[in-house]
Amino acid sequence: MSTPSLASGPQGPHALRPLLDTVLEALDEGAHARGGPLPAGGPAAVAARVRAAVGDVLPPNGDPHALRTLVHALAEGAADPADPLCAAHLHCPPLAVATAADLAVGVLNPSLDSWDQAPSASELEALVTRALAREAGASDALVTTGGTESNQLALLLAREALGAGVHLVCGANTHHSLPRAAWLLGLPDPVIVPAPAGTLDPAALDDALTEIHGPHLVAATAGTTDAGLIDPLPEIAAVCQTHGARLHIDAAYGGGLLFSDRQRHKLTGLGAAGTVTLDLHKLGWQPVAAGLLAVRDPHDLTALHQHTDYLNADDDTEAGLPDLLGRSLRTTRRPDILKIAVTLKTLGRTGLGTLVDQVCDHAQEFAALVQGHPAFELHDRPTISTVLFRPAHTTDDTVAAVRRKLLHQGRAVLGRARLDGRLWLKATLLNPYTRPDDLAALLALVEKTVQEPA
Repeated sequence: MSTPSLASGPQGPHALRPLLDTVLEALDEGAHARGGPLPAGGPAAVAARVRAAVGDVLPPNGDPHALRTLVHALAEGAADPADPLCAAHLHCPPLAVATAADLAVGVLNPSLDSWDQAPSASELEALVTRALAREAGASDALVTTGGTESNQLALLLAREALGAGVHLVCGANTHHSLPRAAWLLGLPDPVIVPAPAGTLDPAALDDALTEIHGPHLVAATAGTTDAGLIDPLPEIAAVCQTHGARLHIDAAYGGGLLFSDRQRHKLTGLGAAGTVTLDLHKLGWQPVAAGLLAVRDPHDLTALHQHTDYLNADDDTEAGLPDLLGRSLRTTRRPDILKIAVTLKTLGRTGLGTLVDQVCDHAQEFAALVQGHPAFELHDRPTISTVLFRPAHTTDDTVAAVRRKLLHQGRAVLGRARLDGRLWLKATLLNPYTRPDDLAALLALVEKTVQEPA
């Protein structure tokens, strides 16, 4: 075997070009072999194909065709979020320009734990995070791996600001990562407030804050995972102000509405939060990962300060070398900010806002199709881009079985959500280029599957 090449340095471009051709060809061939939004056959069939492709994971001698073989296997067995019939989760199809920027990150391999490993990347991160923070009414933002890490950071900052006895008060609709973060941080058991309509009830929140001695951290949601609902943020902010409670808003899903002139009014009240979770690998069309935690009071971030001489020695910091350790709980971390920066600069507010408007419009169109079809029931009109629906006059067992059958056959990827005591199919529409015919085809496919024998 020839000597393996490096991705960077003088020979990097020469070494990468043929490999990129190999990857692109294997992606295309794998997608054609898959033939739909999901591989057919279910977990056992996918596992068998992957095992056959991999063979010996660490063979005595290398295989020069491994790149093509394994990329092909991965693509053939992938869920394709760009397929209009792949609409289960908050799993977006990434933009080509963002993915290309991610390649540059892989080549240069900066690590944002000290300035001398990432000189330009550290400055780029500072510029972009503060600009995005201002969009959310905050002063600064940290880059995270997504909503879960952002929510954990928000609780950590609240604990350091308010004390270890701070109570998390959140709705029954809250993302699972928030109660989990309270457990990880050793906080008291969260107080769960009813959300009978799928959103946090301000009156019930007021009662809860009255009954429980502080300090309190209230967590509201702007874009629930199940239905894409937004809590009444101005009313919740007013209740928090009355009780002197700190407010965190999980806008991992809904935060992207800030880019749209038509949609951003739905986030009125966001600026009242001490911390806001944002996640641009949802309504930002970024490759995973692209999370942020926006922070209103920059002094909160002093709680994250760490000192280790080999990364941020005092004399280096005094001499002007930026200290990066307080920008994350992680040490080694890649500059995910580059793909975000490239996307913001390439598309601008208008371009991103157009994509947001398109997926929101698609959701309204799909909801209208469901509502006008006698064989289906619509849960409610969508708030963002999630539509809950189910075949009419069927049981929850039938709804679950239809979803699994579509998955097993590789024909469509729909999610599931339990609301109002019933199970619903969930279509999360994040592909801005979905066409009306695609929406009609999705509904027709579900109808056909319901009618097929079990």
